[in-house]
Order: sequence, then structure tokens, then C-alpha cells
Amino acid sequence: MSGRALVTGGAGFIGSHVSDLLLANGFEVTIIDNLVSGNRDQVPRTATFHEMAITDERASRLVQESAFDVICHLAAQIDVRKSVADPAYDSRVNIGGTLNLLEAVRQSGKRSTRFVFSSTGGAVYGDLVAPPTSEEAPKDPQSPYGTAKLSVEYYMGYYARVHGLETVALRYSNVYGPRQDPHGEAGVVAIFCNRLLDGTPLTIFGDGKQTRDYVYVGDVARANLLAATRPLPAIGALDARAFNVGTSVETDVVELARVLREIAGAHVEAKHAPERPGEQKRSAVDVRKAQRVLGWQPKMSLRDGLTETYRYFAARRAEART
Repeated sequence: MSGRALVTGGAGFIGSHVSDLLLANGFEVTIIDNLVSGNRDQVPRTATFHEMAITDERASRLVQESAFDVICHLAAQIDVRKSVADPAYDSRVNIGGTLNLLEAVRQSGKRSTRFVFSSTGGAVYGDLVAPPTSEEAPKDPQSPYGTAKLSVEYYMGYYARVHGLETVALRYSNVYGPRQDPHGEAGVVAIFCNRLLDGTPLTIFGDGKQTRDYVYVGDVARANLLAATRPLPAIGALDARAFNVGTSVETDVVELARVLREIAGAHVEAKHAPERPGEQKRSAVDVRKAQRVLGWQPKMSLRDGLTETYRYFAARRAEART
């Protein structure tokens, strides 16, 4: 494999892993990231880095002038709570920023550029159907964040059908692993790992029986690589080129806390806090389509992935003390 790849959000949690894998497979990688949630230290040394936002005119010019073979679009406003507090801002970044890039691809004249969009599995489906949820399931986003992600998928369908762009959407379940930010609206795995290292209680909202589909970041990076390089189905309706990326396995928060405490050898207590209004009760995605079409399936078991993640945070904590 080889070619020129652009990774938006490449200094972030998932984007940095995608960048690493593309480089390892012979791609020349360019990264753009405004470093609002990304970390400059996570940018691979052999990648070209530009500090800019996806809404920036410079990002449009870069895409138009560089003739990328692949664009893995991971940059986003990632905080669901912020999307609720300021839907207009969320829309400007997640819809407006993506349109800035799609228009740039169209104007570049290179229709063969593969545009791989990081969508969301949990937030677009909602609680309408029992998991594991297939790509064709009804869509019912419960937040501006999920609404924006789904809107982008509709826009990509337009650009594919009308302008012939090569677009594909990856609908992630709950991604976890090394480099995840434990602050703010971060994944529960990163938060729990750091609380275990601090020896502070784990907070579980409600009864802790709400389920999520936890997929390891290395598996997600591999899904991006395959979506960027494998043949795609014919352009069609919304779900034709959409692929769930998860494990199809539900794990509740109580069980997640139990396994992590076991891995850490820690005996911190778990405290229950009031249930968060509007929180999805169950979530897992059906990944058979990705297996069939892209040849992708998750390789990392939850216990092994949680072990790798805990070791990462423990090593960072040890380095900080030296």
C-alpha cells in the first residue's frame, strides 16, 4: 500500500493511531489538527503537521492543492454536552468543517480521493431498536452531536451521487485505549483507569446496568485503513457505504468497573450517583457488514484491551514521577 493521506484530528486519540497505521503501511501522511483536544506530542515524527482547524480556508486550500489519495476525517467537536449547550457551534465545526473539506475535494477535481468519515454508532441509532444494531436500523439521534454526524452522512451521500466522490462512513461504538484523554467528556475507561491509579472511588451513574459496546482503538485504526483501501459497494442510499465498527458485545458499567479493578489489583469502592437524564440505556452495533465487505473484525478482547489501556496510564503516571 502507498499513497498520500490526510488525517484530520491526527493529534487526537483515534487520529494518532490511524496516522501511525497509515505510515506503517507505506502512506505519506499529512495531519491537520487545531490542538483543542489533540496533543502535539502524539503526532508521528514522520508525518507532516499543520496546526489549523477544519473550518479554516487554509484547510480547504491544502486539500485542493495536495491531491490526497485518502482523507481520514476524524477532527470534530467531540463533547456531547457541549453540543447540547451550544448546538450552533457544534454544527459549525462538525457539519460546516466537514463541508469545507468535501467542497475542497470536489473543487480539486480528484474524484478518486477516498473520504473516510468517523461517524458514531451509538449516537445515530438511539434506543429505538434492541442491540446489536445493524446499519439499516432506524436513526434517532438524541443530541445535536449525533444529529450533526448523521447530517454529514447525508451530505456525503449527496457528494457521492451527484459529484462522484468516494465517501464512506465508519460508525464507531465506544472506542477506548491508550492515549484517550481522561478529562472532560472522555470515555469511562480512561476515567476509571486514572481513578484506580489515584485510589479514588469510581462513580457509576444510576444502577450501572446501562450497556456499551467497547471497541479497542487499534481495531478502529485498522477499520480506517481497510475503509481507505478496500473496494466499496456501489453508491446507493444512506447506509450503502456505512459500516459499524464495534464488537457486537454489550458490557454494563458495573462489569466494566469490576474487570478494571481486577486488572489493577485495586480495591477502591464504586459509588453510585443519580442517573443522567437522557442517557442511552443499551448500545451495541452489528459488525457483520464490515466483516463481509471490508474484511474487518475486532481482534482485541475486552480484557486484553483494558489491560493494555491500564498499563498505558500506569506507565504515564510512573514517567510523570521521574
